[in-house]
Amino acid sequence: MAHKLPDLKYAFNALEPHIDAMTMEIHHDKHHAAYVTNLNKAIEGTDAENLSLEDLMANISKYPMAVRNNGGGHYNHTLFWEILGPNGGAPSGKLADAINDAFGSLDSLKEQMNNAGATRFGSGWAWLIVQNGKLAVCSTPNQDNPLMDIAEVKGTPILGIDVWEHAYYLKYQNKRPDYLGAIWNVINWEEVAKRYEAAL
Repeated sequence: MAHKLPDLKYAFNALEPHIDAMTMEIHHDKHHAAYVTNLNKAIEGTDAENLSLEDLMANISKYPMAVRNNGGGHYNHTLFWEILGPNGGAPSGKLADAINDAFGSLDSLKEQMNNAGATRFGSGWAWLIVQNGKLAVCSTPNQDNPLMDIAEVKGTPILGIDVWEHAYYLKYQNKRPDYLGAIWNVINWEEVAKRYEAAL
């Protein structure tokens, strides 16, 4: 098997009350697991078996839709679990400076990200990316991401918010903005900062 479902680094209920345990369990063990299984099926016996997820994303236009959807799903969720965590807090150091430079304040970044997530029609993602050394916000449909060669806005994702209904519906139903407001309580800024440094 080329790709594996990564373990969560915290318990399903660790993000309560902001993200409920049942959502986390179904989202990780069922949805993400299905992307991994279907990605492995889609690339079996092809040259894509030997590519890293990042390389696959960078050349995604060369592959069938099953690879795009499931490869994107695997990449996006792997990042998602890592940038979430029970301790929340706020960004500091270089990342905090970069956020202030690009958006004026953390609140302004949150507002732009929440808007990107709330206005994404149907399913998709809101992203904080590094683009030419600077931070920017964008969104993608379905399981696309800004690493893909087909992305409208390209860059290195350092924070992604899943706005598929399966990410929030059990707790928030049709109130996507409430979910977007709550998720900031469980962002692992240390991980986002690490990804920021790496992207530079």
